[in-house]
Amino acid sequence: MWLCLAALVGLYYLVRWYRERQVVSQLLDKFVFITGCDSGFGNLLARQLDRRGLRVLAACLTEEGAEQLRRQTSDRVETVTLDVTKTESIAAAAQWVQERVGDRGLWGLVNNAGISMPTTPNEWLTKQDFVDVLNVNLLGMIEVTLSLLPAVRKARGRVVNVASFVGRLSLFGGGYCISKYGVEAFSDSLRRELSPFGVKVAIIEPGVFKTNMADPKRFMQSLRAAWERAGPEVRAIYGEDFLAAYMKLGQLFKSPFRQDLPLVTDCMEHALTACHPRTRYSPGWDAKLFFLPMSYMPTFLVDAIVHWFSPRPAQAL
Repeated sequence: MWLCLAALVGLYYLVRWYRERQVVSQLLDKFVFITGCDSGFGNLLARQLDRRGLRVLAACLTEEGAEQLRRQTSDRVETVTLDVTKTESIAAAAQWVQERVGDRGLWGLVNNAGISMPTTPNEWLTKQDFVDVLNVNLLGMIEVTLSLLPAVRKARGRVVNVASFVGRLSLFGGGYCISKYGVEAFSDSLRRELSPFGVKVAIIEPGVFKTNMADPKRFMQSLRAAWERAGPEVRAIYGEDFLAAYMKLGQLFKSPFRQDLPLVTDCMEHALTACHPRTRYSPGWDAKLFFLPMSYMPTFLVDAIVHWFSPRPAQAL
């Protein structure tokens, strides 16, 4: 019995390996639009796809970021400035994309733009703090997607949305976890809606990687700013010792595993170029071995683990 089971498992992984090695034909004729290309995953993916020979349409928040990317790539890469929080900027970028792809349509849309700060206890924040994150990570992503869906459908292409392991496991306050849960939900519904049109939707759920978004210094600055804006009652409830201990949590942004950014961009590239892309990718050993298994644990056990690692407020019972 165990031998048969092992044979079936081995056959499953062999078939999956074979299917995932099949590559889409005529990649050199395909256009891919990527948001958030100033730095990090988006910047690296644009350069990676350029080397692969695809036509890259890279959206950067700043002209400086766009100019730097152009210097690092070939003439197959074209850039546009895009602020995903502004409807007029998204409309202009969508028109710019349509002018370039024409009747061929847009093969790939990679929603990568995002911000993470502030990530503090919720009680320290205002509604606007949540709105600022949601506007970029979720609402902006949705508007970009809706604006470009006709072009993606025409090409029977791919949508690749960058979520996070915290889209399955909410470990801290602020808008970041909320926004990534929203990305997961939107992507799931979108995948089912677009499947009849031959469009595939993939979700990238990275672990902790060293990017500008996960910079410990920025985390501590953001935390200090939120603390100073909090009222005297809130500061008294939590206490200065809590603040100091919470600041040390910034070290969690330094993953214990080696986290090369290509682990993430290789998943993005596979989602764009494979005949049979996965629904979800979880790059990073911390995501695979700790965070995702933790997301399947009973709630009481997850709460106990989080409480074990979290500092206690001064006036906790």
